[in-house]
Amino acid sequence: MSIFVDENTRVCVQGMTGRDGAFHTRSMVEYGTKVVAGVTPGKGGQEMDGIPVFNTPKEAVDATGANASILFVPAKFAAGAVIEAAEAGVKVVVCVSEGIPTLEVSKIYQRLGELGTRMIGPNCPGIISPGKCKLGIMPGRIHEQGGIGVVSRSGTLTYEVVDQLGRHGFGQSTVIGIGGDPIIGTSFIDALDAYEKDPETEAVILIGEIGGTDEEQAADFIKANMSKPVVSFIAGRTAPPGKRMGHAGAIIAGGKGTAQEKMDAMAAAGVPVADRPSELPGLIRAALGR
Repeated sequence: MSIFVDENTRVCVQGMTGRDGAFHTRSMVEYGTKVVAGVTPGKGGQEMDGIPVFNTPKEAVDATGANASILFVPAKFAAGAVIEAAEAGVKVVVCVSEGIPTLEVSKIYQRLGELGTRMIGPNCPGIISPGKCKLGIMPGRIHEQGGIGVVSRSGTLTYEVVDQLGRHGFGQSTVIGIGGDPIIGTSFIDALDAYEKDPETEAVILIGEIGGTDEEQAADFIKANMSKPVVSFIAGRTAPPGKRMGHAGAIIAGGKGTAQEKMDAMAAAGVPVADRPSELPGLIRAALGR
């Protein structure tokens, strides 16, 4: 199985006819994702590669039964686009857009909770259930079907870890880049809970980074609720306090959010922590007793 998206996911691409939207739509279709509709205001009635384009998400959902959406729209329009998709009945929205103001994201989060829609992101690479559905910008060719769940705040580190897993014979159930902004739609805990309930996920890799307390909260959840093995890697050990390191949420402030605090929390929860990403396959192998 997989979590959040699978072979039955029907995808609507908001901003499909733009440069980035068209490129990644074709990549998702080539991977095997069921892209059934695109949305670009003012271009309703057109087609791209045989995929119908609609003016609004509601029109797209009503006509095609789309139940997931991915956005390739500028940050200033992204909040409205997410809400439009959710109000149309879409249940999973991937928001790749970077630079959405935190206050706007908090409003999105509240509204999505009312509508029962899950957002992945913003500022994320998306989600992939290998061999079933790619809803994002990640390189599909390095992912392989298997039993390892991967959840990460970092996109590029995710790709590195997935490649390492493949080289050591470990496929993945679902890989999620949750995003590096201070407020995100899907947390580590959301993903961990779903992996725990997925019968085909055998173990989980959690890739964290400095800033915030999400990793510490995840460690508490793992200790209290996870029966499946979890291993981790925390990025940013040498980051200086007070400087943002890449992601908007990757900042140590007031002595909080350091890599050491997160590593200590994981260790206290019984989660092995790798010194470098290349060690993760070995930790997985040991955790599974193989």
